[in-house]
Amino acid sequence: MNRMPLSRTARLLILLAAVVVLGAVAVGATLAAAGRADRKDRTQSGGPKVTPGTVRLDGRHQGLFRNMAWGPHRDEITAVPEGRLTGPRTASGVHCLRFHAAAGTGICLQAVHGELRDSYRAVLLDSRLREVRHYDVAGTPTRARVSPSGRTVAWTVFVSGDSYAGTAFSTRTSVVDTGGRRLDANLETYALTVDGHRVRAADINVWGVTFADDTRFYATAATGGKTYLVRGDRGTRTLRALHPNVECPSLSPDGTRIAYKKRVAGADPDAPWRLYVLDLRTLRETATGEHRNIDDQAVWRDGHTLVYSLPGDYGSDLWTVPANGTGTPHRLLSAALAPAFSG
Repeated sequence: MNRMPLSRTARLLILLAAVVVLGAVAVGATLAAAGRADRKDRTQSGGPKVTPGTVRLDGRHQGLFRNMAWGPHRDEITAVPEGRLTGPRTASGVHCLRFHAAAGTGICLQAVHGELRDSYRAVLLDSRLREVRHYDVAGTPTRARVSPSGRTVAWTVFVSGDSYAGTAFSTRTSVVDTGGRRLDANLETYALTVDGHRVRAADINVWGVTFADDTRFYATAATGGKTYLVRGDRGTRTLRALHPNVECPSLSPDGTRIAYKKRVAGADPDAPWRLYVLDLRTLRETATGEHRNIDDQAVWRDGHTLVYSLPGDYGSDLWTVPANGTGTPHRLLSAALAPAFSG
């Protein structure tokens, strides 16, 4: 059957209608996004109480963390007394995506919002959360740590990809002293040794630093499809593999154990990790009582207890479990991420 060709007027009307429909869809999407942003800026009923105030990193017996509760103080570093972690939170006004602190020094990985795209930076903070200096970083923040003395800091960003679950990602890890005298911008330039042999490969990735002191540290190194716990030394610029299948290590306060996430056989490829503890003297592994997938660099609350994040109603909750394999996990804080504890 032959069809009559559309007149020029009909074609213009159809084009105009399509433009109107697409415009309405765009406006609707913009309004929906604005509505979601507005909801996040409003305090949600039933959430934790958060009020602005003075936060110091050299305070005693307190917990510090990124506040994830919706409201005007979302993403700010907040403080609570160690004995009342679920009580009212004091918000600092400092926004961080990742955060850690020790001995009055903080490291804050921030987003810098631009007109077309966001960029990121690592900000060194003093005890009053004032910026000491900052460094532009090459990707999305993922890990941050401060040495026990507060004189050295490290951070890791994703340069490509945004998950450790697969293999299509690349990281960059930097270490700097807080005086700014020496910046190791990429730990992949250190000499990596596995089983006594120097590894010279293009696929080396290093992430998740945890400090023993200002010079020595532990981290994860990956190459050839395998991950290793490595001991690093800034003085000799070396990384030496100690144990396989270790990711995002966290050194215990006494320096004898490493908490870490381990890939376990038979797990979902998108959720492969369980929380383990490694004895550094014997290299004996102990599974904790947390059997869910853990994609975090755990923190030692003390010499016996681990704290880590799991998805929650606000994006992240903090959970805790004994480090010795006994007990069961329980939620420590809702709407919180990236904790640090001062004794």
